[in-house]
Amino acid sequence: MLKLLLILPFAALALSLLAAVRSFKKTGSRKRAVMTNLAVFAVLFMVSAAFPLIVKASEQNTGGVVAAGDTEVQTSGYQESSSYGMGMIAAALATGLAGIGGGIAVASAAPAAIGATSEDPKNFGKSLIFVALGEGIALYGLLVSILIIFTKL
Repeated sequence: MLKLLLILPFAALALSLLAAVRSFKKTGSRKRAVMTNLAVFAVLFMVSAAFPLIVKASEQNTGGVVAAGDTEVQTSGYQESSSYGMGMIAAALATGLAGIGGGIAVASAAPAAIGATSEDPKNFGKSLIFVALGEGIALYGLLVSILIIFTKL
C-alpha cells in the first residue's frame, strides 16, 4: 500500500502531461494544451490538499528519556503534524510564485534596459534599477518562505 502511495504523485504528473500532449495533438493549439495541463494540475493539487497523507517515522514523544535496551536516549519532543506539511507547501508556493513573478518582470525589463542603454549610455543606471526591482520580488518570496519554515520548526 505504501509503494502505491509513493507512485501516485508521479502517476498524477504523468497523467497531467499526457492530457496536455493529447490536447495538443487533437487541437493543434499550444495555448489549449497549456490550459489543459494547468487545469489537470489544479485538480490534482486540490485532491492532494483535500486528502493529506501523513506518514510518521516514529511514535510521538513528549520529550524526555526513553529506555532503549541498556542505554537511555534523550528525545527532542518534535512532533510532525499536518500543519507542518501545509507550512512546507506554503513556503514552496511562496518561493515558486515569487520566482515566476520575478522572472516575468526581468524578462520584460531587461530587453528594455538594453535598448535604452544602446540608445544613450547615460540611461544604464536608471535601467539597472528597474531590472533589480524585478529580481527583488524573487528575493522577497525567498525571505517569506524562510520565515514560514523557521516559524514551523
